[in-house]
Amino acid sequence: MIYEHRTYRVTPGTLPEFMQLYDEHVFPVISRYAKLITAGATESGTLNSAVFIWAYDGFGERSEQRGKLAADPDWGQAVGKIVPYLVHQESFFLAPAAFSPDK
Repeated sequence: MIYEHRTYRVTPGTLPEFMQLYDEHVFPVISRYAKLITAGATESGTLNSAVFIWAYDGFGERSEQRGKLAADPDWGQAVGKIVPYLVHQESFFLAPAAFSPDK
């Protein structure tokens, strides 16, 4: 199991609209290929950011699922809705520790 921690920083003042567009257009498509663990908006640290944590069985499954996502005709349209809001995007991976309840 691996977790992808993905952060989108958006133009100040646009986070509520970004999250609504993500919910309505992006989430229905990406959720066909990945399991969402949690999503939220930052309340401290780097503000104007949305954070999503996705779960995959491993890097191989993530690569396979991302390939399917990229080939999905709905994906380009969905992403096009949120790209104008993005200032910065970052993604990193977490491997659960041996004592993690989600390992």
